Amino acid sequence: MDNRVSEPGTSPGGGPSAPRRNRRLLRRVLVTALSGGVVAGAVLAVWPGLRTGAASAPAPGPRAHGVQLGAPARAAQALTAVTSGMPAALPALTALIGQQEQRVRAQPQDARAWAVLGTAYVERGRATAAAADFPRAERALDASLQVLDEEKNLQALDGMTALSLARRDFPEAKRYAEQAQELAPKRWSSYARLIDAYTGLGDHDAVGTSLEQLMALKPDAAERPAVMAQAAAVYRDRGWREDAVAQLTDAAAAARTPAEQAAYLTRLGQLAFERGDLQDALRHYDAALRRDADQPAAPAGRARVLAALGRTTEAVTAYQAALARRPTPRDALDLGELYESLGMAPKAREQYDRVRELARRETSGGVDDALVLGQYEADHGDAQQAVERLQEEYDRQPGTEVADALGWALHRVGQDDDALEYATKATDGTQGGGVRSALFAYHRGAIEAALGLDGPARRSLEEALRISPAFSPLWAREARSALAALGDPPDVQVPG
Repeated sequence: MDNRVSEPGTSPGGGPSAPRRNRRLLRRVLVTALSGGVVAGAVLAVWPGLRTGAASAPAPGPRAHGVQLGAPARAAQALTAVTSGMPAALPALTALIGQQEQRVRAQPQDARAWAVLGTAYVERGRATAAAADFPRAERALDASLQVLDEEKNLQALDGMTALSLARRDFPEAKRYAEQAQELAPKRWSSYARLIDAYTGLGDHDAVGTSLEQLMALKPDAAERPAVMAQAAAVYRDRGWREDAVAQLTDAAAAARTPAEQAAYLTRLGQLAFERGDLQDALRHYDAALRRDADQPAAPAGRARVLAALGRTTEAVTAYQAALARRPTPRDALDLGELYESLGMAPKAREQYDRVRELARRETSGGVDDALVLGQYEADHGDAQQAVERLQEEYDRQPGTEVADALGWALHRVGQDDDALEYATKATDGTQGGGVRSALFAYHRGAIEAALGLDGPARRSLEEALRISPAFSPLWAREARSALAALGDPPDVQVPG
């Protein structure tokens, strides 16, 4: 059965979407409209739904020193965050979008206003998992680039980089980020976005070079927490957990807004979960949500911790709440696997079907969901389709997570020699796979066991359970079973 998720004009492997392929047509429309002096309201009218940001009801705003911020103050706060590459609160983004939509209607030749509007759409789309914001972002950023071209338009380049990263289009992110870096070589956010793009492409040497350049800069006090958080992400990928935790702890302490602090606390929660420190993870997620109730990743992260603690009823409720607020295929897949681990097959299948539905929605907004779809198909759908999808993805952007997923999919179709090659890339620090992931180690151990490599398999499976004994409600159990099946290592007689 063909489980591919596709939309008309899109690649089932997460290739270029219709909005991206139609960029030239959109730009021709913009050239005609803007050069002819048409007001921005008319330009907005050619994009159905572009004005929904202004129409949506704003959520209660953040507080500063106990005082509720009004819409202008929230918009100003978001403007600072959006233009500097820092986290922004959702109500502030909503206020900024409404403000910038009014501005471009009044001043359609304002390239910066279009770029800020586009970037704000990106950030709102990320915060809410509303992929429909991404085509809106692209159109606004294209409008900015029609007024001021790429050789001078740093804000639009930043927006295009952020959009490409949100869509998991790392080659495009690299292209725009490198242009931005050339325009602003002393700016920290240029290197931060480059690092994210190089990470997605599996270019570990370029990540290291960019990090060195980033750390050589002298950011001001407001920028320093974001720089530390970016360094922490690289340290985590290298397996330097203590260094990553130290950087993020300092970043959270020095952050100047609740949204920024919540973002770093959430990452601390993710690190704690990955190393199996569940109480610490829960503490960080709860602290993040106290500071910013709209923090995107914290609710689902908290649900994962509850599942690992065996508080499964609470975990199911937490996942359902997280998906209601921010529906992503990744979280639907995790909830499906939790249901499966509990023997609730119909509920699990409902969530697995939802994975495909949500991926279809994201694909229509230009998001490359080949990775999560491949992971879903390998274990719960058509494994051969997973191999094809993930091989195409790896050929285009060979990041560590894709290498692990491709190796596992190959194992699921019985191609274990090839599978081990990719699993090794994902777990061997000499090949760039320095991240200490219990799931990756389990995958490698299962592949090694299938090849009859009992000693390496035993070491990999033990490593998985040592990193995090409850890394997955479904796969941690499988890791323990696989390790038990291998039995004790044989006695080795020492020569007398």
